[in-house]
Amino acid sequence: MLTIVWPLPALLCWAAAWSIFFGLKSCAVPPWLALLLAAGLGVAGSLWGSTPWRRVLLAAGFPLSLLLSGLAGAVGDMPSWAWLLPLAFLALLYPVHTWRDAPMFPTPRGALTGLARCVPLPASSKVLDAGCGLGDGLRELQREYPQAQLFGLEWSWPLRMACAWRARFAEVQRADMWAADWSGYDLVYLFQRPESMQRAVEKAARELRPGAWLGSLEFDAASLRPQAVHRCPDGRPLWLYRAPFERPAAQHG
Repeated sequence: MLTIVWPLPALLCWAAAWSIFFGLKSCAVPPWLALLLAAGLGVAGSLWGSTPWRRVLLAAGFPLSLLLSGLAGAVGDMPSWAWLLPLAFLALLYPVHTWRDAPMFPTPRGALTGLARCVPLPASSKVLDAGCGLGDGLRELQREYPQAQLFGLEWSWPLRMACAWRARFAEVQRADMWAADWSGYDLVYLFQRPESMQRAVEKAARELRPGAWLGSLEFDAASLRPQAVHRCPDGRPLWLYRAPFERPAAQHG
């Protein structure tokens, strides 16, 4: 598999945005619309970034380089508010409300292979991807549990729309994963970040019924004892906890 090394994704993304910008201007498209569409391409390309800072660089690279290049004068008839459009795009894709969660951790293809053998679920079980992003996790869960009812929760409405299109087999809602009720699910899957895990543990302990599973890709819940650890084909762990949760021996008493 071809590995694209940073900063090549940024260079490709910026070059594509500049190409769109100049191409649209040459077709007599209004400058503000050319900026909007080129910046939108940059924001969409930010999904390529593997860290929050890289996603910001991908999204902001084109408008900042335009501003600093001196070509901003070439679009002098552009209304002043047009320079807010890239920021608005970024805010729509990654609302401030979600910045304390994982901005975008896509589940790698094939990462959940073999999960159904480790956690067998009855047909028609309900499986939730909490913070489903673009739907990569849902697609992996569907391969493992083709008979299950799959659900996704995503706060960003552009990501929710993209996820609903990519994972048409699932019911995808725009919702706050922390405010939604997890009690009806047999498995809740997460790919968050370490800082979010304690909050997830507390919510799952309150809401998951006995026998239900909480799965966390890569990041463990330090306050719980896992019932199983599934090793993904790429070597990363999928930590699996079953309600009612067990605490490590050192935490008892």
